[in-house]
Amino acid sequence: MHIHILGICGTFMGGIAVLARAAGHRVTGCDANVYPPMSTQLAGQGIDVVEGFGADQLQLAPDLWVIGNVVTRGNPLMEEILDRGSRYVSGPQWLAEHVLAGRHVLAVAGTHGKTTTTAMLAWILEHAGAQPGFLVGGVPGDFGVSARPGAGRLFVLEADEYDTAFFDKRSKFVHYPARTAILNNLEFDHADIFPDLAAIETQFHHFVRTLPRAARIVANGADAALARVLARGCWSELERFDAADGWSRAGTAEAFEVAWQGAPLGRVAWRLTGEHNASNALAAIAAARHAGIDPRVAIDALNRFGGVKRRMEVRGVAGGVTVYDDFAHHPTAIRATIGGLRRAVGTARIVAVLEPRSNTMKLGVMKEALAPSLAEADRVFCYTGGLGWDAAGALAPLGAKAHCHADIDALVESIAAESRPGDHVVVMSNGGFGGIHQKLLDRLAAQRTAAA
Repeated sequence: MHIHILGICGTFMGGIAVLARAAGHRVTGCDANVYPPMSTQLAGQGIDVVEGFGADQLQLAPDLWVIGNVVTRGNPLMEEILDRGSRYVSGPQWLAEHVLAGRHVLAVAGTHGKTTTTAMLAWILEHAGAQPGFLVGGVPGDFGVSARPGAGRLFVLEADEYDTAFFDKRSKFVHYPARTAILNNLEFDHADIFPDLAAIETQFHHFVRTLPRAARIVANGADAALARVLARGCWSELERFDAADGWSRAGTAEAFEVAWQGAPLGRVAWRLTGEHNASNALAAIAAARHAGIDPRVAIDALNRFGGVKRRMEVRGVAGGVTVYDDFAHHPTAIRATIGGLRRAVGTARIVAVLEPRSNTMKLGVMKEALAPSLAEADRVFCYTGGLGWDAAGALAPLGAKAHCHADIDALVESIAAESRPGDHVVVMSNGGFGGIHQKLLDRLAAQRTAAA
C-alpha cells in the first residue's frame, strides 16, 4: 500500500512514517517545515518528502492519505482530497488500527517529560531483552530512531493530549488502548485549543475512562491537577510515584536511591540533570514493573541511559563555550531546564536563548511567567520574530541581563559578543530555530580564531 502523510516532519507523524515503512508500505509525505532531526531520520529511512502542501501531490495517487493535526481546512492539498472523496485517516487512528491492536501498550501522558520518559521506558524494556516497539516524540540516543515496530508484544508510546486532527478534536491519547499508563504531570498548555486547565483535565479523564480494570495507572502523587482528574473516577489499578506510600527517591537529581513503599531497590547515578528527570525515572521504573521488568534491572538500565536528542543535547563546544539544544517551550519546562543545568555547572555562567515558538507562547498567554522561569540564567536572549506581544516588556523584570532581537543573525552576533570561555549556552525552542546552534558555534569559533 502507498501511504502519503501530510505533516510528516512532526515528531509524531515522522514516527508513523517509520512504522509504516517497517510494515512494508511505500511511504511518502509532505510538510511546510523540514528540519533535523526528523528530516534526517526520514531521509535515512528512504522516505521521500515534498516541501509544502501543493495540490499537485494528488498525482502521487496514494492508496491512503494520513493526516497530521498541523493540517487545517484551507490547506490546498487537503481541500483537493476532500473534493475528490479520497480515503483519509488521522495519524492516531492509523496507529491504533495497524500497530497497537493486540499489543500491551504502555502510554506516557503529561504536560512535561513525555518524550524523555517514553525513551527511558523503551530503553528499560530493551535492556531487559523485551525488544519493544516504540514511538517517541524525539530521537532517543540509545536507538537512533524515533520509532520502530519491535519484535515483542510490548509497545511504548508518547500519549499526547493535543487534538487528533481537524476532523477529530479528541485528544490523541483517547485512541490508544493502553494497559499501562503514566500520568506524569498536568498544567495549562495548548492555549490554541484549550480554554483553561479544567478543559485539559476533562480530556485526561476521558483517557482514564478508556482504560480497562486490569490496566495500571502510574500517577504523579505530588500533582494536584492529576489528583482532581483521578477523583472524578478511576476504574484501573493505581500506583503513585513521588509519594511516601508508593515510589519514592532520596538524594540529588543526579544520584538517588529508589524505593517502593519504603523498601530500597537500588541507586540511579546518571548524566541527566534536574528534579523533573529524577521524577520521570520513577515513573518509568514503575511502568516497566507492570510489564514484568524487575525494578533492579530497570535501575541498571537507567544508569546506562543515553538521553534524547534536543533534550539538553550538547551540540558542540567552540571558544570554550558549550552550546546545548533543548526542547523547552513552556515556562515550567524552561525553569526546570535552567535549574537542572545550574545544579550541574555550579557558579559557571548560563546564557539562555529562547524562541517562544509554541502556539501557547505565540499567543502570549504565559508571558507573565516567562521572566521568573529564566531567573537562574546569567544572561537571557529572546528571539522576537513573528511575536504579536511585547517580549522586551515581559522580560523587563530581568533588567539589563535580558536582550531581545527580531533577526536571528543579529541574535547570534549579540550572543557571541556576550559569551566567554566557560559559559554554558542553552538554546530552547520546539522548532529548528533557523539553524541557530551551528551559526552560533561557527561564530564563536571564528571569534576565537580572530583573537588568537
